[in-house]
Amino acid sequence: MPTIGQWQLRAAFAARLSEMYGREVPAYTTLVDVSREVNEDVLRTRGADAERLGSIGRVTAERHGAIRVGTPRELHQVARVFGALGMHPVGFYDLRDAAAGAVPVVSTAFRPVDGEELARNPFRVFTSLLTPADPRFFDADLRARLEAFLAARELFPPELLTLADRAAADRGLPADDAERFLGLAVRAFELSAEPVDRAWYRTLERVSAVAADIGGVRSTHINHLTPRVLDIDDLYRRMTDRGIEMIDTIQGPPAWKGPDVLLRQTSFRALAEPRGMRTEDGSVVSGALRVRFGEVEARGIALTRAGRALYDELLDRVDEQTARHPTSARADIARAVWERHLPGSEAELAAQGLAYFTYRVADDRPHDGRTPPTGIAELVRQGWVHAEPVVYEDFLPRSAAGIFQSNLSGEGTRDDDRQGIAYDADRLSGAIGREVLDPFALYEQQQNRSLARAARTLGLADPIR
Repeated sequence: MPTIGQWQLRAAFAARLSEMYGREVPAYTTLVDVSREVNEDVLRTRGADAERLGSIGRVTAERHGAIRVGTPRELHQVARVFGALGMHPVGFYDLRDAAAGAVPVVSTAFRPVDGEELARNPFRVFTSLLTPADPRFFDADLRARLEAFLAARELFPPELLTLADRAAADRGLPADDAERFLGLAVRAFELSAEPVDRAWYRTLERVSAVAADIGGVRSTHINHLTPRVLDIDDLYRRMTDRGIEMIDTIQGPPAWKGPDVLLRQTSFRALAEPRGMRTEDGSVVSGALRVRFGEVEARGIALTRAGRALYDELLDRVDEQTARHPTSARADIARAVWERHLPGSEAELAAQGLAYFTYRVADDRPHDGRTPPTGIAELVRQGWVHAEPVVYEDFLPRSAAGIFQSNLSGEGTRDDDRQGIAYDADRLSGAIGREVLDPFALYEQQQNRSLARAARTLGLADPIR
């Protein structure tokens, strides 16, 4: 019996999840269709430049999902499921202070990390963990009730976890086992038809709609599923023209004349979905909850630590100027700040060490007996090597919190007079049972490997710097 490899399991899982989510949230199918139309139009008008940050095949197939869990045990189990798909936890995101309202979660993203695996299928899942121990959100009594509720539920059947462990150990599964694994995995993220305890859900919703979505039900579900688009501004207009209500803004960097960097995201608003609600007398009545929405993203170049520090500084400048000029459009302010302070070309980003690139020796490099220089800037300028931007594969906490908040029924409550508990990547690594990888280190390794290959090809004795 043939073995289905991890990347094939990942691709099949992403496709089936997309199909399932489209059945449950029909507006998501519209979002995918419009994304495809936009991408086809961009490819037609821009030609090869449209594929500078990934082939159209990769971009069209690309998805990221988002899920939320309640306990370290559940997070550890999620890691086992995604480990079967060759996905690793990358990046630590603290959303508790990333927005004005109450988003009591810390997060990581499970994704492939090898360049070849990303090219085959770059499926990612942004995964959030509730923080019941944070007293800014949960008092002692509510924390105890919440933790007892979470401890009593089971999100993932033992058979799924057993198959996941086998797939991770063997780097794949026999076809029959793969089919069983995929069926169980997709089912684990479907929206449950089990009635929701109305009083309990509303208790948590007063703290945070995110807390209610995680701890107010006995299952988890895909919260949103996100296609990638090459022109997110055009998509926003087209979705609005189709009568689909979008959130107020596109999160992340502004649209401007320079290179696309990091990540821009937007979504249609969470829809009121019918749910059975169990009342205090045990009867079930009809209700509705707004928890799932359709997000879309446009990815740019990965920034270095210095580039990311500049990005954060520019956001602060935009916040300050927006506060001083409340009648001016934030997008216009942001565009002006970007064009004043961020390099306007890939070459300048590379020269200032603000973005990551891979370097490939040119096929038509000089053959006149000259010795190539050892500095990367001169190698590029003289045509010895070509610089190719590294795609940003990760997320932005402020943007994620902004998307979450834009789709919530209320801001919830956060007591800023109390001291929050500390979370970091090491603590999350302990909960997951495997290291949360540093995205900057991954990009730097990718860049450094390309420089080492170029040095060998050019016959340089010294490393390229």
